[in-house]
Amino acid sequence: MSNRKVQIVPPEEFSNLKLTERKEKAAGIPALISSMQHISEELGIWQGIKVLNKMNQKDGFDCPGCAWPDPDGKRSSLGEYCENGVKAIAEEATTKKVTPEFFKKHSVEELSKWTDYAIGKAGRITEPMYLKENSSYYEPISWEKAFELIGNKLNSLSTPDEAVFYTSGRTSNEAAYMYQLFVRQLGTNNLPDCSNMCHESSGTALSETLGIGKGSVTLEDLHIAEVIVVMGQNPGTNHPRMLSALEKCKENGGKIITINPIPEAGNNVFVDPQNPLSIIKGGEKINDVYLQVKINGDIALLKAVLYLMLEAETNHPGKVFDLDFINNHCVNYDEFITDIKNTDFNKAVAESGISEAEIRAFAELLIEKKKIIVCWAMGLTQHKNAVNTIREVVNLLLVKGSIGKPGAGTCPVRGHSNVQGDRTMGIWEKPNPEFLNKLEEHFSINCPKEDGYDAVEAIKAMHENKVRVFMAMGGNFISATPDSEYTGKAMQNCDLTIQVSTKLNRSHLVTGKEALILPCISRSETDIQASGKQFITVENSMGIVHKSKGSFEPASPHLQSEHAIIAGIANATFKNSPINWTAMKEDYNVIRNHIAATISGFENFNEKVQQPSGFYLPNGARERNFNLPDKKAKFTINPLVENKVAKGNFIMMTIRTHDQYNTTIYGMDDRYRGILNERRVILMNKSDIEESNLQAEQIVHLTSFFNGEERVAHNFKIVPYNIAKGCVATYFPETNVLVPIDSVADKSNTPVSKFIEVAISR
Repeated sequence: MSNRKVQIVPPEEFSNLKLTERKEKAAGIPALISSMQHISEELGIWQGIKVLNKMNQKDGFDCPGCAWPDPDGKRSSLGEYCENGVKAIAEEATTKKVTPEFFKKHSVEELSKWTDYAIGKAGRITEPMYLKENSSYYEPISWEKAFELIGNKLNSLSTPDEAVFYTSGRTSNEAAYMYQLFVRQLGTNNLPDCSNMCHESSGTALSETLGIGKGSVTLEDLHIAEVIVVMGQNPGTNHPRMLSALEKCKENGGKIITINPIPEAGNNVFVDPQNPLSIIKGGEKINDVYLQVKINGDIALLKAVLYLMLEAETNHPGKVFDLDFINNHCVNYDEFITDIKNTDFNKAVAESGISEAEIRAFAELLIEKKKIIVCWAMGLTQHKNAVNTIREVVNLLLVKGSIGKPGAGTCPVRGHSNVQGDRTMGIWEKPNPEFLNKLEEHFSINCPKEDGYDAVEAIKAMHENKVRVFMAMGGNFISATPDSEYTGKAMQNCDLTIQVSTKLNRSHLVTGKEALILPCISRSETDIQASGKQFITVENSMGIVHKSKGSFEPASPHLQSEHAIIAGIANATFKNSPINWTAMKEDYNVIRNHIAATISGFENFNEKVQQPSGFYLPNGARERNFNLPDKKAKFTINPLVENKVAKGNFIMMTIRTHDQYNTTIYGMDDRYRGILNERRVILMNKSDIEESNLQAEQIVHLTSFFNGEERVAHNFKIVPYNIAKGCVATYFPETNVLVPIDSVADKSNTPVSKFIEVAISR
């Protein structure tokens, strides 16, 4: 284990909490002001405008933030981006630099005592850096020596399974393909990725029921839907451009139902900052109905609604359910109906936390409509019963025939900009045997057939000294994962940790005995290789693959592309490889030709991607061609969950601030929620505060409980908030330390970050 005295968790000191009124509206003029402030601080107004004019344009680069799709047709001339997209590119294109002089001045022990916000604000890393064993200071290292060090270490392993290769959602399709190919030639499937911690539950549930682990809708479907149900999601902060789609749905007569333990500004009123009329009239009301569900009360709500819908169908056969679709395209319907009939309606109502009258009104709305879309995010996926909850979402859509027709379907809203594309490219610890066979045939290599480690399994393996090398292609693994102290110690058990990064984060400080930082160019920067200027591709939330091409000077002449880094490591590891890694590095068309030969839907890749808006990948559910043994969608049985905690304890969920995207913290404010200049807060229902004899802004400590184990996080200030009774919310990564490593979702193994039993003490 590394003997450095680094701090694994963020410091427990307070900033200076200021509380304001919770905002009822999202975007608008405040979003414009915030955007310009971030641009000005990081790269200057004029350079910022140049960069923004290229973001999400057909001849530009893809936003490094979320995976929300761009319009197929005309893009906004004012800018096809949102406030948080501006923050993301401001962070990426910043003029601030982390140079060798910076590392000479600051030890990893010192830097680990900084907040995650301060660490991230240090700037772009300019050169490859090496942390020697028993040293606390990174030193410059040449690319050649860095690759040699990695190759020697990998070749010294007793088995390739002693190495783990993590992938973030910002890696391009081309780089992800090269990365998985390298790992499989090495001889392991240890390819965990950020999906393991977010939408793995979605992929599992959708694959079981519809035969594809992706959503089935297009952007146009959202515009013409009769009802959109938004569950466990905060689009105003995490996917702001989605608000424009919801607004169009409303303009076309659609209804929006929001189900969430906390009311969010973005689910209430949207003020389009590009529309003067919207600004003048105060925006568009988004919500038609808001249902304040208890944390993990979603499956109870769904079963109660389905119970009422079945009652209506029984009284009016064929008027509520789409029996033609069910008979022709579904299996297990009778078993599902029996389960719904046997539902304890009163118990389901109680477990949901929503009144019976509100549930009946929700059900009536669904009874009357035929084109329904359900959108969801982490509020559904990070529970023990997450897969079952999402399967129940599918059940609701199936009874209405709302799969595979315009204006209807599933919409799991992805986070990172290419997290879906990475999985499509083969970044998965449980690869499809057919895909492995194609790799073997095409490249004349032998691929491992045994499943590898997912994110949680990788952490446990590192903790048990079964892994000696950890490599991350982007991301901030330490801050993204559960059980911070456990994970940090696991990382410190490794011999070598490698981070391919643009900016400094906590994962560069909590390392193995030796550590490397390999800095890469960003999305917005020009990538010139031996064959000329390159472009990459990404896949958005709706399965569209499109080009992304940077056009700005790299932050440093010493940076390499992800592709060049992978090729360099591969050439240093394999002395006689049948794969021409250099050719792929020099010309990304070569990579795309390999993808075309081995991944279905990418035939003629280099030709199809020249379409200005990209191309859609095949989607069986969208066509009612379900890739399941009987070619039919599957109804499932999903038990009602009874959420219990000890008397006096609460159910805690971790959430993001408005000035945060995933693990990147852009600022210290949560503007929409009225919480400024502080992250160590706990949001509590006012009645719960009074009944617990606590006070607003009182300093408390949190203890989580799981399987007889306790974990503690100190120093949080109470913020009274409109949150479901018995529930509390805190920000991550500050409370990741409370999430047990063994608390995972059934089947998907996703960490349960949205349901942690906690006690609050003075």
